[in-house]
Amino acid sequence: MRSNGIITLTTDFGLADSYVGAMKGVILGIAPLVRIVDITHAIAPQDVQQAAYLVQTFYSYFPPGTVHMVIVDPGVGSTRQRIALATPEACFVAPDNGVLTYVWREATARWGPEPVAIYELADARLWLPNISTTFHGRDVFAPVAAHLANGTPPTVLGPRLPLLVEAELEQPTRGRAGELVGRIIHLDNFGNCITNITPEHLRDAGFGEQITAQIIDQRIPGLSRTYADAASGTLVALFGSSNRLELAVRNGNAAKSLGVGVGDTVKIFPRQ
Repeated sequence: MRSNGIITLTTDFGLADSYVGAMKGVILGIAPLVRIVDITHAIAPQDVQQAAYLVQTFYSYFPPGTVHMVIVDPGVGSTRQRIALATPEACFVAPDNGVLTYVWREATARWGPEPVAIYELADARLWLPNISTTFHGRDVFAPVAAHLANGTPPTVLGPRLPLLVEAELEQPTRGRAGELVGRIIHLDNFGNCITNITPEHLRDAGFGEQITAQIIDQRIPGLSRTYADAASGTLVALFGSSNRLELAVRNGNAAKSLGVGVGDTVKIFPRQ
């Protein structure tokens, strides 16, 4: 992979503190011409599954040669490894805790295992001189990302590893009445409730588009094509831009209206 000088940042750091700024300072000190793109710093604290989902939604839209930093690291300072995942089109720098699960699966399905390499970040010459036990994002991941953006090949980072840690990403199941049972995995800024249910799950369950979605005691008949298909204030179910089933309120906030959050159950029934 040839670097294009772009680094993306995805973290659970928020913006009230100086953590994000410190990482950017480290990056620019090593690679002053790099372009830094903030994806989000609002991932729920320590939520590895949400991070894995969000990375899946954006990485493929960046040009080849992009370096992606994903720092959601509840095990910082522990024995968890620090890794770089190199594909023919991009490089991901992250803790080895499952945040790269979807990326790993999609890359190996597309290119096979050999061109998709995982490297341990073992060469301390590429880190800052003093390493905090609580801020590897600043002291290890940021300088490594900067060196990669400067053209350092991933092969020099450390030994190649055979596998990475995959998060236990919950999949929809079948209920007692034959319904498909999924969960909300993300709430976006509009209050749309994004689930772990994909069109493939509906097809595998033998359901067509004529379904009824249920959350708590609310039932939503049928799938909408767009938010605008429903009247203002109406609850709708549709497949959004991430190709996952969403529950939304036209010109409203579904999460607040329903009083639901990440982890809550969504059931899908075939319409008779």
